[in-house]
Amino acid sequence: MINIIPSIPTDDLNELYSLITQAEGVVDRFSVDIVDGKFADNKTVDPSVLENFETSLRLDYQLMVIEPFDWVERCVKAKAERIIGHVEEMSSQHAFLKKVYGYEISAGLALNLESDISRLDGELLYKLDVILLMSVPVGFGGQKFDVSVLEKIEKLAQVRSESNFTFKIHVDGGITNKNIIDVALAGADEVSIGKRIFEGDLKANIESYKIAIQNLGILQ
Repeated sequence: MINIIPSIPTDDLNELYSLITQAEGVVDRFSVDIVDGKFADNKTVDPSVLENFETSLRLDYQLMVIEPFDWVERCVKAKAERIIGHVEEMSSQHAFLKKVYGYEISAGLALNLESDISRLDGELLYKLDVILLMSVPVGFGGQKFDVSVLEKIEKLAQVRSESNFTFKIHVDGGITNKNIIDVALAGADEVSIGKRIFEGDLKANIESYKIAIQNLGILQ
């Protein structure tokens, strides 16, 4: 079963607090998208706004920033359980992972939609907890899913299987209860879903995605 993770890019502090609170007791993990206004044409809240915010949710921080290495401490102070850095503006994947793991929390690397999986340092794949693949251009929510990501999911799933790696494959952007089936069949383990999952009843919306995935048993 794919884990469904609410993921919110916002510059509105009150909105972020409200959505995290809504997710309490419904999901176990929440992803906070951090965009610095330089990596992409958008800017979101700083991790520091969650330093004193109490939540039972495990928090992911997806760093769409210039030099994710420099943001690690802020995410740790903001109760990060997992930190995922985009590689495109990362000077050293090794240094980033070493820094995150030094805090004894989970770490991952992320790829923009246009980035090939060859951008990942092959010698580090065994260390990764997760690899995140964007299925829309970075920075903004509400965009249409790009099917080109399916081939990348399949390639990563093959690499993982052949080498007995343990990283999870996470897909972020434009996920619906229709294309989630394709994502699951390609080999993904997790998906991020943005504000659309909060439209109406969050629990019912998540259940609709789960039902779609469960129907794979009938389709296969």
